[in-house]
Amino acid sequence: MGRQVIGDELLVKDLSDEDFCARYQCDKFTATVLANRFRYIVKHMSSGLLTKAFSVILRDWYDFASTISGPPEYDYPMPAVSDSLALFLGPMTDAVRNMVEEYGADNLEPGDVLICNDPYRIGTHVNDVCFVRPVFYQGWLVGFVNLQAHMLDMGGIVPGGFTATKRNMYETGLVLGPVLLYKRDKPVKSTWSLIFDNARFGGLLLPDIKTIYQNLSFGEQRLIETIDRYGLDAYLGAVRYACDISAERMVQAIAHLPDGDFEGEDGIDCDGVDESEEYRVKVKIAVRGNRLEADLSGSSRQARTCVNAGWLDTKMAIGVALKYLLDPKTPFTSGTFRSIDIVLPEGTFVSAMPPDGAIFLYYESVSALALAVFWALKDVLGPDAVGGDYCSLSGHAGNGVFNGFPWTSIGQTGGEHGPWAATKDGDGDSYMVNYLTNNLDPATEAIEAEAPCVVLRKEYTVDSGGAGKHRGGAAVMKDTLWLGEGDHYSMPLHCKSPSAFRRCSGRPSCGHSYGPVRKRPPLVAMTRSFG
Repeated sequence: MGRQVIGDELLVKDLSDEDFCARYQCDKFTATVLANRFRYIVKHMSSGLLTKAFSVILRDWYDFASTISGPPEYDYPMPAVSDSLALFLGPMTDAVRNMVEEYGADNLEPGDVLICNDPYRIGTHVNDVCFVRPVFYQGWLVGFVNLQAHMLDMGGIVPGGFTATKRNMYETGLVLGPVLLYKRDKPVKSTWSLIFDNARFGGLLLPDIKTIYQNLSFGEQRLIETIDRYGLDAYLGAVRYACDISAERMVQAIAHLPDGDFEGEDGIDCDGVDESEEYRVKVKIAVRGNRLEADLSGSSRQARTCVNAGWLDTKMAIGVALKYLLDPKTPFTSGTFRSIDIVLPEGTFVSAMPPDGAIFLYYESVSALALAVFWALKDVLGPDAVGGDYCSLSGHAGNGVFNGFPWTSIGQTGGEHGPWAATKDGDGDSYMVNYLTNNLDPATEAIEAEAPCVVLRKEYTVDSGGAGKHRGGAAVMKDTLWLGEGDHYSMPLHCKSPSAFRRCSGRPSCGHSYGPVRKRPPLVAMTRSFG
């Protein structure tokens, strides 16, 4: 096979040794070693938090992500991400840029930690706080190590925040613009006071935030050691190399698609006010050569409650969905988005605007968007298509006081896990979190230790995966007995229609079932409360 080009440039793999060194200021072997070392650093940052976290949402759900970002002069490229929550990976590139640009890069010093949790600035929701630590080398700002983590509570009208009933951004909780949490490795007391004067469960938040700080320090030390060993030019070149590889692989994958326009649609059932209004996300994917445009014009207006998502969440969902379909093996970086354009009107339920376009259950809306992308490309991909997952986390949240102690249960006793679709290679997995997340499943013993409840049943529903040679995963029945009084919120938002489709092999009978076909929720949680 001859050498390949994108535009006027050769692919990275086809560059001569001399051309590679001229472009990246290091040889191919060094660039590969450093790209792997970046992933090693974020993996260790994540492992350090996972194994030491106190909050159930971090310890049992892996609800955080770590990344590395390059310097402002390179437009904050993100060469490495952790293998944790996918929902954070797209927004964090823009989150770091938005935070640093607003606060001012010139105002940062060694030992600072910048934080922000505003969904309209950094994506996701207010419980997800982005922690950014600048990395200086010989007086120059060379990059950032970042950790975005779900805080168990950030104030608001509902402990823990998980409900679909909040009507505006002021009800969702404390909103922090970019502000310092540490200044030269010393806590900024006013910021700490602001958080702990508004957040519940401070006894859990305090050690978790301190652990995040320590893991950011660890990441900074490893990055400086890397530059000491390989040199600043090689480090900067490897940052660009890692992003270029991801960009090239996505360009090549898009180029293999035929030119054309492809449409898909999905949505959520309601918004928590009543069931009179469904919210539909419509995506039109236009492929022209090696570029792809996703147009979301025609999607429903922003919802009356906090089931909305923001523009950064939409960017993430489209990028991750295309990674699943077109380029599942190359590491995810900011370069993944380089050949993807998005047309997104303001004020839809996947581009909500403040103050009335409240954002909290954003993952419900963008999960439907990911499935709409899968639907749009199902015919052109043929047997390589990916069917729907169960779409809604069908979450449950509860809170109260038991034996004199406050408690909260988030993502433990509802329908947070369900089936994935089948593929051409085999049946779908039965007990997974949906495609855009990568959470762990809390153990029954951990659930019962954290909240006043007993998990009576958690079992597969027989023969619920649809028909076909390869079937979707099985649904799960879950039954929880509550031992004390409390407030409970159930949030299943994708029950009225199936999120699946079938692919036929060309023979008279259907060769594959690409997802469970059913009209009922794929994962049912029955929550009973006894006073």
